[in-house]
Amino acid sequence: MLKPEEVTSAIKSEIQKFEKRLQMESVGYVLQTGDGIARVYGLDDVMASELVQCSDHTYGIAFNLEANNVGIVILGSDADLKEGSLVRRTKRIVQVPTGNALLGRIVNPLGEPLDSKGPVPAKTFRPVECVPPNVVRRQPVKEPLQTGIKAIDSMIPIGRGQRELIIGDRQTGKTSIAMDTIVNQKGQGVHCIYVAVGQKLSSVVALAKMLEEQEAMEYTTMVVASSEDPAPLQYLAPYAGCAMGEEYLYNGKHALVIYDDLSKHAQAYRQLSLLLQRPPGREAYPGDVFYLHSRLLERAAKLRDEEGGGSLTALPIIETQAGDIASYIPTNVISITDGQIYLEADLFYAGIRPAINVGLSVSRVGGNAQTKIMKQVAGMLRLSLAQHRELAAFAQLSADLDQATKNQLTHGDRMVEILKQDTLACVPLERQVIAIYAGNKGYLDDIRLDLVKTFEAELYKFMETKYSAVVHDIVKEKVLSETIEKRLIEALSAFKKEFLTRHGN
Repeated sequence: MLKPEEVTSAIKSEIQKFEKRLQMESVGYVLQTGDGIARVYGLDDVMASELVQCSDHTYGIAFNLEANNVGIVILGSDADLKEGSLVRRTKRIVQVPTGNALLGRIVNPLGEPLDSKGPVPAKTFRPVECVPPNVVRRQPVKEPLQTGIKAIDSMIPIGRGQRELIIGDRQTGKTSIAMDTIVNQKGQGVHCIYVAVGQKLSSVVALAKMLEEQEAMEYTTMVVASSEDPAPLQYLAPYAGCAMGEEYLYNGKHALVIYDDLSKHAQAYRQLSLLLQRPPGREAYPGDVFYLHSRLLERAAKLRDEEGGGSLTALPIIETQAGDIASYIPTNVISITDGQIYLEADLFYAGIRPAINVGLSVSRVGGNAQTKIMKQVAGMLRLSLAQHRELAAFAQLSADLDQATKNQLTHGDRMVEILKQDTLACVPLERQVIAIYAGNKGYLDDIRLDLVKTFEAELYKFMETKYSAVVHDIVKEKVLSETIEKRLIEALSAFKKEFLTRHGN
């Protein structure tokens, strides 16, 4: 039998333990919705770019903070969102999972898996928007990022921490250059992030399959906002990919991010801005479209050694219309980046692939990061190819040419031929050096044009079987010393005699 005193004391002790836990929650109500945009009344203390949750469990981003309402972009379908629906704050800025858990995965811009490999077991997260490292924290670009493409590594080199634009019309091989660069990073300690914005899903699947076959998915993450995804996800994708790359940058590792492509990214942003009734500017893009890309690309950097020495290299891609690189978005991105690789449709259709126009392409800082032996071998290559192109155009108008001009044209034709390369046929540095040295020194000038590729393939085999010590020294020293050059000349002379005996001229 319980005594009344015991009951009273038990109640008193429970009352003393009781704490008032009043939880305030900031909520808003949808005023109107449509086209992936919701106007929400309330949410007075919401932060800019904060993630908010709608009553149908979709998420949105607080994009416009206005006097009477908040403009929210919906990350997904707005079909179930109605007038009067409840919208809650999450009190966190949009963030994505990062780290090694994402390697080999295909995810959407929120880090949710799109492959069939289950949830992403990430332990670390980063906000999609981040302040870039300041000048004091950076160091100059001085470490090469080899692409495995002869024309780029010799004439338009890319360094770790650089932002190099790939620009050209559709179907000129822009994505192929990006894929070759990813495949060439195998064993280099570079983590790759490929961001597909507004691409067809079939194209993305084909790229993923190709990377899988090349065993490149082991160190690659694909962030996909396809053409069927709503504009907010397409807008978010490059920032999400950049945040994933920054995890490596700030932990003393190396990352490469490819944005394919920023033209569609700008179009998605224009769509959002116009729907939110932001004032349009040139070509109906909002006034801050330059800031859209500058705040993304400035996050690429090479940090100082005291900061860990990590790097984030960016390869943005821009699609031009009829080769017009002077239009709005291309000129904006050209002014933000450290150089551009310009791919020309005429060259592509003429069978020169990669179709790089060496006259309009430039690397503003990569020369400092170029390997010394490549600088010695290919120093004047870009200039001589640009001159050859002008001379070839002039030669079409003139029938009688002097012998010196003919020789220059012959030499230029051989150099163009030696720089041609198939997709996924990455060439290591030592082979590039041997091929370009042979071309520059005139060993190909008396070889028939249709035999140049055969000469190149057989030269590599010959060097690796009979002169492997020279190849080893090139890899080890990375400088063209007198000894290496002497033995290289000896090897090339011996091979050419052998080649001419077999194939004739």
